[in-house]
Amino acid sequence: MLKRKLIKRAAFTAVSAGLAVSTLPATAADVTMNLGFGAPMESIYGDLSTIVKAKVEEYTGGRVEVKIRCCNQISSEDEGFKAMQLGTVDAFIITANNISPHWPLMDVTVLPYIFQNTAHLERVVDGPVGDLMKKGLQAATSVHLLTFGPALYRDFYNSKRAINTMADMKGLKVRTPKNEVMLATFEAFGAEPIPLAWSDTPTALQTGTVDGGDNGTSFIKDMKFYEFEPHLVILEHFVAMAPLFASDHFMKRLDGELREQVQKAATDAGMEFRQLVRNETEEVRNWLATEGGMARTDPDRADFIKAAQTVQQAFAEKRGAEFVKLVNAIQAAAE
Repeated sequence: MLKRKLIKRAAFTAVSAGLAVSTLPATAADVTMNLGFGAPMESIYGDLSTIVKAKVEEYTGGRVEVKIRCCNQISSEDEGFKAMQLGTVDAFIITANNISPHWPLMDVTVLPYIFQNTAHLERVVDGPVGDLMKKGLQAATSVHLLTFGPALYRDFYNSKRAINTMADMKGLKVRTPKNEVMLATFEAFGAEPIPLAWSDTPTALQTGTVDGGDNGTSFIKDMKFYEFEPHLVILEHFVAMAPLFASDHFMKRLDGELREQVQKAATDAGMEFRQLVRNETEEVRNWLATEGGMARTDPDRADFIKAAQTVQQAFAEKRGAEFVKLVNAIQAAAE
């Protein structure tokens, strides 16, 4: 499974970094950073936090100790952001779409093909636009976004036919969550989206009530959808991220040098883990296309991206001028 391999590799990274720390004089940490998240330790969040801990402790020479608090120990994901605003939580990993109640501009990341490919995503989150988002969030909420974390793409699958161009999507009955952006996206692609609760989805796929759907790559394998959905389509039309945030209260406990070291550690951890996730995702896709027996296609995305941009602009206009400006900046970074 994807998450099990990531855990092993994250653990190896942590041990390697720990060796570097162990060569330093044994001194008590100046600052403790309690890093929380809502998921189990054996999860994507646990893997990211393991790498963050190793790098923070290495880069600060042990002056900052990171204590990982999984499983809602210090807060729930729903309450974690507010707790950081209040200064009662040091740091928390939160799914990007759950930030929008606190900072609506984060919803830009849920738009279809807002990141046209991995290179575009990296230019945004690691470049000037990402810095602009970090500064905007901090100015509006006081919370610091330390790293955008891994990029988790959704892959498409169906029982009817291979998808080589957007025209091949025409008329397919596609299960979607009850989400207006997702519904509009598949309509723009030419499919017939059918909103279904997740609990009804596996049966609907098996009985042919719907022809296909989209999920995270490892989830397609875990749910054994390959047993009755023979076509795997690498669209990467939606991406989910899990950023690491820190409270202003915590960041102000750090002197200038420590703050820079913690920020660099988080940035490097995010980049490293993003690549790990990317590599593992490709391994799962290859498994689905070989042992899983699915026929894989990697269609030309030009028409999909063009259709998605109409959805981006329509949604952005509903959200106001500031949202439109951010969408335009992200689109410009693709050029």
